Amino acid sequence: MNINKIRRTLYLISRILGDINAVKRGTVGKRVARRVAGRQTGKMLRKLFK
Repeated sequence: MNINKIRRTLYLISRILGDINAVKRGTVGKRVARRVAGRQTGKMLRKLFK
């Protein structure tokens, strides 16, 4: 099995577990906001260093 496939699977599982944990703690909104902010920051940095 390819190391990248294993890594991708592990990251997917960890993201799902993080979502479940956020639901249990009641912090889903905060998690979604951070995810959106992270994506926007990534887009801006990508444009900056292109």
